[in-house]
Amino acid sequence: MASASSYSLLKTPEVAALSLDARCAKSSFLSGVFMISSSPVKGNRWCISLVSEAASRRVDQARCMAVVDRRVLPLPNLPTPADVLGYELVQGPLVEQNSVTRKSFQDAPTAVLLHGILGSRKNWGTFAKRLAKEFPTWQFLLVDLRCHGDSASIKKRGPHTVASAALDVLKLVRQLRITPRVLVGHSFGGKVALSMVEQAAKPLARPVKVWVLDATPGTVRAGGDGEDHPAELISFLSTFPKEVSSKRVVIDALLEKGFSKDVAQWVVTNLRQTKSSGSTKLAWIFDLNGIAEMYKSYEETNLWEIVEEIPRGVHVNFLKAERSLHRWALEDLQRIHAAEELAVEEGGGVEMHVLEDAGHWVHADNPDGLFRILSSSFVGQRS
Repeated sequence: MASASSYSLLKTPEVAALSLDARCAKSSFLSGVFMISSSPVKGNRWCISLVSEAASRRVDQARCMAVVDRRVLPLPNLPTPADVLGYELVQGPLVEQNSVTRKSFQDAPTAVLLHGILGSRKNWGTFAKRLAKEFPTWQFLLVDLRCHGDSASIKKRGPHTVASAALDVLKLVRQLRITPRVLVGHSFGGKVALSMVEQAAKPLARPVKVWVLDATPGTVRAGGDGEDHPAELISFLSTFPKEVSSKRVVIDALLEKGFSKDVAQWVVTNLRQTKSSGSTKLAWIFDLNGIAEMYKSYEETNLWEIVEEIPRGVHVNFLKAERSLHRWALEDLQRIHAAEELAVEEGGGVEMHVLEDAGHWVHADNPDGLFRILSSSFVGQRS
């Protein structure tokens, strides 16, 4: 992300993170990507560590950094810690500059990025940084949905549904006092985005653009064409203990059960190192019972009404992955095209897109193509 002449400020547990150009490092934060975690050190004071470029490349592997300089800066207008959901706010360099000049981060145009079942906000990390670099006046809110990632430790009342997950996100943006202009949701997250529109006129902007990535508003058709079925995966994961000795144990068990290598390697990203009885083990960072309930709701939730009676000022974009054939029935495509015509009359918008050379994991299979398609939502928008 940074050039050889740049320094990186990277997040440690309870640390804000950003990267900045070395030429501006002593005077102001004028370039790079600014990442704010949801766990401040004290009040509005955030601990920031300045590390070398080489250290920044090693941090994900070694989880350690060679600190060049360490300081605590009173950065204005930063979000307070959320007790609703775990999140990160990835800011473009001009938003970062505005923060230094005391312009509120709430004024910046904001997009919310939502992951799918058994995912986390980290699924969007690299893609969000790329968006922030290309669209420097924007900020991108990455969320761990309930029962996932850092949000799994935040106790939530049931039922665990698409609607309750959407309400969580609405509560979060209200707490942060930001008004999203764009919602992007992958798979389960796509239905969450639609449910957000259904449940609240505010705190959503008008106009607001919604992107539903490889998901329909109604029937879920997973597990076709030899693809791993999420319900079967969730069921099998429930047979594992809460702590395991290594990722390899889990990967081998999943492969033996017939799950794909890609899914097996993706699932173990939900393991985090922990100490148990003096020995180091890996613990799951999700609430699997809650996730099973969420997936059942995903299958049962029907949001066609919000698409076919689109509210004024809402533009819903559906993106179909070219290789994700079984997820889309002819009926789905026909209803979306019919909704396109109705939406124009209602002052809203519905549009269908196809991402070439991609299966269901669109942001991993063809990130360049996805970037080009989504970019239309950020071009010409100003804070």
